[in-house]
Formats: sequence, structure tokens, C-alpha cells
Amino acid sequence: MNVSISGHHISVTEAMDMAVREKLEKVERHFDQIQSIKVILSLDNSGASDGGKKSHKAEAILRVSGQEMFVQACEDDMYKAINEMADKLDRQVRKYKTRQERKKTQGAGRDERYEDFMVDDVAPAV
Repeated sequence: MNVSISGHHISVTEAMDMAVREKLEKVERHFDQIQSIKVILSLDNSGASDGGKKSHKAEAILRVSGQEMFVQACEDDMYKAINEMADKLDRQVRKYKTRQERKKTQGAGRDERYEDFMVDDVAPAV
């Protein structure tokens, strides 16, 4: 699994990097066919000028074959945002995996009811 971590208006410290990688291990345990994950940690200062709190945002884009999943989390603490982002991503991956398993068990194509219906409606060729 290829993990890239970058910062926007913030420098990514070693502790942040380790926290992200540690949380993403849980996601990888649930689904091993992940191609890549891109994590962007950012700091939004728009509310800080008028006395508001700075908002820390963690975003992730996860790629599996044929699909991309995007999650984001905003909190007043970067580590809280990382935890929430990882939890959201984990839920999406488990949901995707469940859908894939259902497709395998249901099978593709029509069921026998459709074939019986088609055989009854066919008139003999003259």
C-alpha cells in the first residue's frame, strides 16, 4: 500500500506522520486490496482572525481497483481530526468490502424465473 502524507499551511511532524500511518493500519487490516492512500493535513485560519478557533482538517483519498473513496474530518485538534478521518475511511472500506462480497454470492446474470418467462412467450416459427 502506497501512503503519501502532505501538509497544507502546516508542516507535517514526525508524530503526525506516525499517527496517520498507525491509524491507516486498521484500514489495511480490513481490506488488503488498497492501491494507494493520499492524506492531506491542513490548517484553516479563516476563523482565527476574528477570535474563532483554528480548524484542523484531515482529508484522505483511497484508491482501490475501479473506485476512489474520499473522506474529510474537521476538528479543533489535528490528532482528533486524524482519528475521525481514519474511522470514516474504515467505515467506507468495510461497506465497500461488504458490497463486493454480496456481488460474489449473488452471481451475475438472470435467474431462472426470467428464463421460464421467456420460454413461455416464444411462439413457434412458421
